[in-house]
Amino acid sequence: MDPWLDSPRGTEWHSVLQARIQLPVADNRQLTTSKLLPMPHRPLASTSSCLADECEGVPAAPPPLGVDLPRIERAVREILAAVGENPDREGLLETPARVARMYAELLSGLREDPRVHLKKFFAEQYDEIVLVRDISFNSLCEHHLLPFIGKAHIAYVPNGRVIGLSKLARVVEVVSHRPQVQERLTETIANLLVEELDAKGVAVVIEAAHSCMTIRGIRKPGSECVTSAMKGIFRSNLSSRAEVMTLIYGDRK
Repeated sequence: MDPWLDSPRGTEWHSVLQARIQLPVADNRQLTTSKLLPMPHRPLASTSSCLADECEGVPAAPPPLGVDLPRIERAVREILAAVGENPDREGLLETPARVARMYAELLSGLREDPRVHLKKFFAEQYDEIVLVRDISFNSLCEHHLLPFIGKAHIAYVPNGRVIGLSKLARVVEVVSHRPQVQERLTETIANLLVEELDAKGVAVVIEAAHSCMTIRGIRKPGSECVTSAMKGIFRSNLSSRAEVMTLIYGDRK
């Protein structure tokens, strides 16, 4: 049980929700509401002022499960103090809460299973390449906790069943929102597709710029890392590999 639900704020929110939602006895197939309950905001920090929804009488929603926002906030305050800043000055007062919410968002993939997006198939007798290219993503380098941003290209050869194209982008979204290295990100996506789609071949190519080497250290802006993972016929058949690479890059200057 989420301890937030037992807190005074959680109890209040649950009471407001119950008061506004009714389930008709005559027809239990449809849920009606006397008034749409606004989506409440998550609690920010102990130093934060009243949120707009809270000021209107709607309590804040619980923090993401598995994320200790107050602990992150305390850590950020310590970092600010350690580098010589004053975490209590006006411009930094709400920074720890903002950073905590940012990490909860950027690392949301830790609390999601990408396989749920690969369970719905459609039977189709199609045995040529299916390619979705230029899937934008951002991830967090696990070495410096700095972002790397790029594009993923995903191709597969179906084996009697296809999947919705948006599901490939959703898999990228989940797997990239974790502490990552690009090599593992590429391999993880490819292996998921092999395991869940039973495809004849899977190809994943990722291009990304890493801020850990563009804004610090060697400082080489404009550099890009390219990784690939080839499975099935894309690994064993050179002509199939050449075909998919041509589809990805062939018309680009």
